[in-house]
Amino acid sequence: MTPGDYLTVILLIAGGGFFLAGTVGLLRFPDVYTRLHALTKADNVGLGLMVAGLALHAESWAVVGKLLLIWLLVLLAGASVAHLVAAAARQRGVRMWKR
Repeated sequence: MTPGDYLTVILLIAGGGFFLAGTVGLLRFPDVYTRLHALTKADNVGLGLMVAGLALHAESWAVVGKLLLIWLLVLLAGASVAHLVAAAARQRGVRMWKR
């Protein structure tokens, strides 16, 4: 294995770790707002790390561009959906968690 292969494995495992952290946050945090925060932040970073790992083994710059475009679209969609869910929760009177 080349050093690039090791870096790819590290990036993919780190990305999976961020996905796992987002899932744990979704299950453990007390209210919809903190759950959304944990899920969107962790998943966006996790996908970014996975895209970086996959880009190292891409066949061409066109493939790297497509991977980056997918990541950008997921970032935009995740932010939009999180905003819509938070707005709907606020509109229905869901209060923020307080200690």
